[in-house]
Amino acid sequence: MSAGPLVIEVICTCCLAAFLLHRYGDLRKQNILTTLITFIAWYFSFLIIFVLPLDVSSTFYRQCLKDKAPRILTTTTPKFLNVTTTADGNTSATSASSTPAVQSLGQVHVSPCEIPLSHVPENVLPTLWQVVYWTSQLLTWIILPLMQSYSTAGDFTVAGKIKTALIENAIYYGSYLLIFGVCLIYVVAKADLQVDAERLKVIGITASNTWGLFLLILLLGYGLVEVPRSVYNSCKKGFVLSKTYFKISKLSTDKTEADEALEDVLDEIKKVSEKIKYNHPLRKHVDTILLKCPETMRHAVKQNNDDYEDYNRSSVDIPNEKTLVRLHKRVIRDSQNHHRTHAQWNSLMQKAIALEDVEKNEQSAVHKFQRSQHSASALPAFVRIVYTPAVEWYWRCKVYFWLMRVCGILLAIMTFMVVWSECLFFVKDPVLSLFAVFINAAKHNYDYVFIELSSILIIAYLCFCAYYSVFQIRILNLYYIAPHHQTDEFSLMFTGMMLCRLTPPMCLNFLGLIHLDSHITKEDNLEETSYTQIMGHMDVISFISDGFNIYFPMILVLLCICTFFSLGSRILHFLGVQQFIGDDDMTQELVDEGRQIVQREKRSRDRKLDSAERRREWTERFGTTSQSSDRIIGSRADRERERERETLARSPDDNDKTELLKEAEPIDYTGELPSTADPFSSGSDISQGYQRASSLRSSRFSSRTSGAPPRGIFDDV
Repeated sequence: MSAGPLVIEVICTCCLAAFLLHRYGDLRKQNILTTLITFIAWYFSFLIIFVLPLDVSSTFYRQCLKDKAPRILTTTTPKFLNVTTTADGNTSATSASSTPAVQSLGQVHVSPCEIPLSHVPENVLPTLWQVVYWTSQLLTWIILPLMQSYSTAGDFTVAGKIKTALIENAIYYGSYLLIFGVCLIYVVAKADLQVDAERLKVIGITASNTWGLFLLILLLGYGLVEVPRSVYNSCKKGFVLSKTYFKISKLSTDKTEADEALEDVLDEIKKVSEKIKYNHPLRKHVDTILLKCPETMRHAVKQNNDDYEDYNRSSVDIPNEKTLVRLHKRVIRDSQNHHRTHAQWNSLMQKAIALEDVEKNEQSAVHKFQRSQHSASALPAFVRIVYTPAVEWYWRCKVYFWLMRVCGILLAIMTFMVVWSECLFFVKDPVLSLFAVFINAAKHNYDYVFIELSSILIIAYLCFCAYYSVFQIRILNLYYIAPHHQTDEFSLMFTGMMLCRLTPPMCLNFLGLIHLDSHITKEDNLEETSYTQIMGHMDVISFISDGFNIYFPMILVLLCICTFFSLGSRILHFLGVQQFIGDDDMTQELVDEGRQIVQREKRSRDRKLDSAERRREWTERFGTTSQSSDRIIGSRADRERERERETLARSPDDNDKTELLKEAEPIDYTGELPSTADPFSSGSDISQGYQRASSLRSSRFSSRTSGAPPRGIFDDV
């Protein structure tokens, strides 16, 4: 008996949640309360997944103790001997003189069951599940939905934000209360049942799990097929690149709309800021709205701080507080949408450029991976020592595709096992659930390590398929999970809410797959997990315990078939929603358009790199800052045109010969005097006119430009 494995898993799960939160969120910019609540939601959800296998192995140990009661061995010994039984089963006799008490009858307890290495005292896991389960339920049904709506509310007071959050969450609470009310009416209508605090708790858990199971099956129907298919398709050369082009083409429209929406709301904010003066009572609300705007826009907004102007004079055009609330909510929503679409755009663009690099290196005869200037490596320097260009070429051009093919096949086998077990896990004799067969075989051999590892693998795969569907569907494009600190607070809280909502019914479904639920196996003497004891049973609602939770997962087969044949995508494509269908002309057009967009983006980045390089060279050459060099480069053309006009302007002292020469052929006044071979040097008048005009223009130009360099030096810059 040791608590070491439990402590290690608790610490590792905490580190995993912290790492993911740091990778996807921006801890420096987001609110500290958002970070804390999201961390707790992720941490407790992961903790249920990784600690439940320890509960399973401990349950099998308790079941073994119940089935095989300890045998009592009775031995008769002389009074002067003591019998000692060692750990390996050997016995030894010692003299009674060394002990004060001597018994002629000794009892030796021999346990027939092997104790798991991760076994902990019986009161540890129930206490842990109490804290984890009820905290996660409080987060997913009350705190996180309210915080989501609170973060996007446009009110300027705490009470107003809370009121708006309650109104917006009425649909979520209404659906939950509807299920709870139906269950309560069913219980009250039955004469043989009594409603007390314990049964009300079971009804609440039942309603929550029913909602979660309904959502879980829908998500698994998509993820169980799409996860192995996407992994296997990644080994097809050109397929992932074409799909990335398609996504870029679709996203370009959303990106343009997001930019236009943000520009419109910023223009409206600018107009409102010009109308509401500094001494108006609503000015503080305008300043609050400006804080949600980009930093460049804040400086561009003209703030009227004229103390002589009274705001009452133009009160007709001044918006009221409700208008400012709507404007505040718009700028929050449009800013989040703008940030989300740009994060998606950058991610897809980097992915497309990386795939193009792989495609080019596959056709190269040199087996060294060569990156383009747009796809810089994010690996640290010490990793690049081992991960050389040659190693990278073999990995990305050869090994990666075969590895993805093998992983896709293994995941497809895992999906078949899940679907088979989901459809037949309620059959007890014979046992048809594959997971139950494997777990029971390990239980009889006391292989608790295999039980825990296989349980973690099964639950992790179920979670990955369900959460993959959540991230891929992106209902109404309200959220997006992006790495490199690009995920906004709303998306982080939505992810935590979905984790807390789906994990408990998923774990109950897993316990049913391995036949550790007495309501499925119909065994009275079945030892159940501590997690099930805390979650309770659905005894009070027979049609859910006997029907819905058993036969509803069979709908999973129908959903998997529809996903395999892309029925949903084809229906959406028929209705006009653009979907990636390989055998369609419109899909190919969008792929071609995406390829062109990537090429334009690469050319735009090339121009930016060239401009930055010119600024750097200018700074190194002339010692000016980047801003001054920009001003110099930007106004160079204007200065050249001004110098041209000044140089070509006629002086009152010019004679007709000089004017005639100027109209005949332009003369380089910045150069030296013509040589003797020049035909103009033969005439004295012409030579004198040249010298006179040159001296006049040089003196006049130098007086106007205050020592500026002569024209012609920077013509090649």
